[in-house]
Amino acid sequence: MKEIKINAIGIIILVILALVLIPWKNINWGKLQWLSSETVTVIGEAKSIQKNQIASFTAGVNIIKEKKDEAVTEANQKMDALIKSVKDFGIPEADIKTQNMSVYQQQEPVYDIGSKTRSTTNTSSRWIANNSIQITLRNVDKVNELADLLNSSGANNVYGPNFGMDDTNNVEKTLYDAAIQDAKDRATLIAKASGRKLGKVVVVNDGGSVNNIYPMYSSKADSGMGGGAVSEPGSATISKTLTVTFEFK
Repeated sequence: MKEIKINAIGIIILVILALVLIPWKNINWGKLQWLSSETVTVIGEAKSIQKNQIASFTAGVNIIKEKKDEAVTEANQKMDALIKSVKDFGIPEADIKTQNMSVYQQQEPVYDIGSKTRSTTNTSSRWIANNSIQITLRNVDKVNELADLLNSSGANNVYGPNFGMDDTNNVEKTLYDAAIQDAKDRATLIAKASGRKLGKVVVVNDGGSVNNIYPMYSSKADSGMGGGAVSEPGSATISKTLTVTFEFK
């Protein structure tokens, strides 16, 4: 009996020390939420179709010369002229980004006409200089004008336009109410089908947003497409999904 009393006193002392020494106020206990056993969880969705806001192009030069310095010099000159014309068009410097720069030597075996074979000892070499930039156009109504400018410039590789959205935050915020209402409509049907009534919302989880953007491309400037091509910016579908839990009454 004496041993049991000593153990009991020790336990009491430990409990008192724990209450005094442990910083209970600094412990994050999380959030406890009791859900009714009678609940239903549904997914609500809302969509909005928006006109694409921006268009991007890639324009570059590809120069081939027997001498490296000549290839680099001509590529730089044409690229400087291209960038100037793009800036003069109204594109700010922040929306012009160097995408690729490369200089490399290409060697090819010399073809011997007499023997109809390629020589493994004699080769011809040439230098290839590439330089390209990515251009962001924020006024999609001027996309055809910029396309014509790039196709008539010194660039011999032009890709675009690739249409897309710039900022979707404001649009996404307008979809929350519609997504909640869609979830409520679905839950109401389930409640009615099960002979119950729908109660209040108890949990909402944001499932994020999806932007379905359908890009459009044009061909290389040197592919024979020619100028005057007409491009339409098209649209993007922005959707918001919410997972909502309702009570059943």
